[in-house]
Amino acid sequence: MKNPVYIETFDNGPGGWLGWDNNGARRLEIQDSCIISKSPWWIDCNHCYPGAGFLHIIFALHTSHEKVNPEPLIKVAGENRFIKGKFPVDFTNARITVKLKGEVNLKGAKLYLLVQGYTGKIWVNQIFTAYPIKITDAWSQQSFILIPEQKLWTQLGSRYDRKDFYGECPIEQLLANVNGDIIFVLFPLDVVPFEPNVDPYKSWAEKDYAVDRKRLPDGYVMLDEIKIEFERR
Repeated sequence: MKNPVYIETFDNGPGGWLGWDNNGARRLEIQDSCIISKSPWWIDCNHCYPGAGFLHIIFALHTSHEKVNPEPLIKVAGENRFIKGKFPVDFTNARITVKLKGEVNLKGAKLYLLVQGYTGKIWVNQIFTAYPIKITDAWSQQSFILIPEQKLWTQLGSRYDRKDFYGECPIEQLLANVNGDIIFVLFPLDVVPFEPNVDPYKSWAEKDYAVDRKRLPDGYVMLDEIKIEFERR
């Protein structure tokens, strides 16, 4: 029996891949069988201090519709071919290969893969910070294996007022059941309020206070293909 292999080439639309902003799911631009994510990107504040930090969501794919309403997601991003194909949510030692290019002024951030899952009590997010993905101006193909060793990952945790929703668990537990989504993110971000005496960690960026966008990444990323090779169980 062959190991399951998920391949998305975007030849027939986004296949469930989407962006995200403060209103929820956001449609990605499609061009030449690629999905494209462009700045300005939404500032995700859910994991700021005392969590690991702010981030931008570039591309996201739900791996399950168990905990979400699929209708608005399908309306934005079409049928989710990962879920339709009944691919595993056990990402332990999965090999991920991406073909991408772009032009981004990173401002100190890097492009990483984030995995999210629900433990039965809280949502857990971790970033594979051992492998920053290069954004090159010509097409490049890059592969990495999601090794279940905590030192290779960064727990995102939660901001002060979302600890009832976001938390932590060992990476071995999370990778065994990534029943939320996989997300390509830019992390960390240097979020600085324009107004004096604003605590950026107790308010919401660009909702409660304006930020200095010159400190944040800008540009675009194009994803032409992603392949996920799962370990046979």
